[in-house]
Amino acid sequence: MNSVVALVIGFIVAGIGYYWYARYFDERVIQVDPKKATPAKMYMDGVDFIPTSKHVLFGYQFKSIAALGPVLGPIISLQWGWLPGLLWILLGTFFIGWIHDYSSAIIGLRNDGETFGALSYKLISPRGRVILLSFMYFYLLLIVSAFGSIVASMLQGTPSVPLAILALMAVGLLSGYLIYKKKMDILAVTILMVVLSIFAIWLGTVIPIKGSYGAWVVFGLLFSFIGAVLPIWSYTQPINYISFYLVALGMLGAVLGILVGHPNFSVPVFTTFSISVGPLWPILFVTIACGAISGWHSLVSSSGTARQLENETDTRYVTGGSMFLEMLLGLIALIIGAASFATFDEYGANLKALGPAGIFAAGLGALLNKLGIGAEFGKAFAGAMLVVLAITIMQLAVRFMRIATAEIAGEGVPLLRNTYVGAFVAVLLTYILVMTGTWSYIWTLFGGANQLMAALALMLASIWLAKEGKAWQFTYYPMLFMLVTTIAALVLTTRNLIITASKLSAGTASPPAGQSVGVAIGGNIICAAIAVFLIIAALVLAYDGLRMFGKARAGKLGKAPAAAPTAKAQRPPRGCREL
Repeated sequence: MNSVVALVIGFIVAGIGYYWYARYFDERVIQVDPKKATPAKMYMDGVDFIPTSKHVLFGYQFKSIAALGPVLGPIISLQWGWLPGLLWILLGTFFIGWIHDYSSAIIGLRNDGETFGALSYKLISPRGRVILLSFMYFYLLLIVSAFGSIVASMLQGTPSVPLAILALMAVGLLSGYLIYKKKMDILAVTILMVVLSIFAIWLGTVIPIKGSYGAWVVFGLLFSFIGAVLPIWSYTQPINYISFYLVALGMLGAVLGILVGHPNFSVPVFTTFSISVGPLWPILFVTIACGAISGWHSLVSSSGTARQLENETDTRYVTGGSMFLEMLLGLIALIIGAASFATFDEYGANLKALGPAGIFAAGLGALLNKLGIGAEFGKAFAGAMLVVLAITIMQLAVRFMRIATAEIAGEGVPLLRNTYVGAFVAVLLTYILVMTGTWSYIWTLFGGANQLMAALALMLASIWLAKEGKAWQFTYYPMLFMLVTTIAALVLTTRNLIITASKLSAGTASPPAGQSVGVAIGGNIICAAIAVFLIIAALVLAYDGLRMFGKARAGKLGKAPAAAPTAKAQRPPRGCREL
């Protein structure tokens, strides 16, 4: 297939999905009301709840959901051939991805900006709340640890990038101050800050900054800690908003490069059902997460975006629009992987030598070069784009971790409701996992954990839709598919972990370089135990959730239980800062 054909198909799917399917669900099923007060207006506190322009929020939403997932997953999936990954990216987003993100924001909007913990308490059960919050915290810890390690490695290995990230912190803070305090024109501020950010990327090629792996780990966690404790308008939101334009410019450059070069795919249409990472089903559907559907998006949409939406009618544009744009990012990554090499064997060799991130960076640099952009700047821009994709997610994950900490343990240990304490605990645990290297074992569970989060979010949406007397089919059937597929993937992963541990114990397999046999065996056993916990948690939540869904369909759900004990901490009165 020619890369231009794949690109055109992607734009057609995005256009039909957003302007027809999403509009129908938004206007006919949900029936958004422009006159209904949003949580951002009702509980405005200047910290988490703040009415925000839909254009600023679109940039924030996209950059908050778009991490390394839509870049790495599609390139890895090419081992099955280009068709399976292409179909999952397009159809997954069209039927599941956007509605998952949209419904997560809507149920937050219609429930006073409550978190998934509080919503699961009301819609499923108190037991469901405890399980879901515990799962969420582990899931978020995994994200921050993995991305923290990746960011540190990339900053250490690419000295031209750190200056751009430092500049991003500065322009983000300045953007928030100029927009919200000085009330300057958003467009003027945006243009100025994007120009400064691009200049910083170029300057990084002239003034490289070197540092150790440990130093960059601390830097990434400090970046995230600040994002978790400062008011969202002053740091996290503007940084993610400006970062959106850097990623968008990278995507635009890639699209133009594809149109100019129009390379053909060297990867076959289909190779084989089962590859080294596992069989096509269920592993493909957890390999490509972001870019098709991702549970991370539900947390951004519910705990972040739903608290900033100025009008209900902005929801489709902000959440649905962002998801279809991320679909295009995943498609670009797939095209880069499929069309950057002369043969399929060359793709395989580079995947082993460079990894998917290396393939994307080199491929994007080559596409930018077709537009007359110098190789050195193109490499620096691609590297900065990858770091931005990861580090901006880290700060949000730590923010959600400190909120989850308050919900899980805030009632018993009031100190943990403190913003700074909750964020410090999160970064401390992350530091331990990253510096000991133990996160790498848990990372094998990320795909399953991520998609399980998506299934649970769709379950909450289905219960709420049924309770409200709305068409629940739109989220229910995607939920069943994701739940069955994810559990199957976790069962397969558990089996592989146990087999690996057995081979290591028997001496028929070797541990990773730099690790002892004992550490490797322990890592695999711990991962297997965690996987079993996730499976059990999923089954319990599925049982409780489907039972409540049945009651909701029958009109027997009754009055919702009182809010969870710590829910009030997530809905502060007007003008009050969240603890």
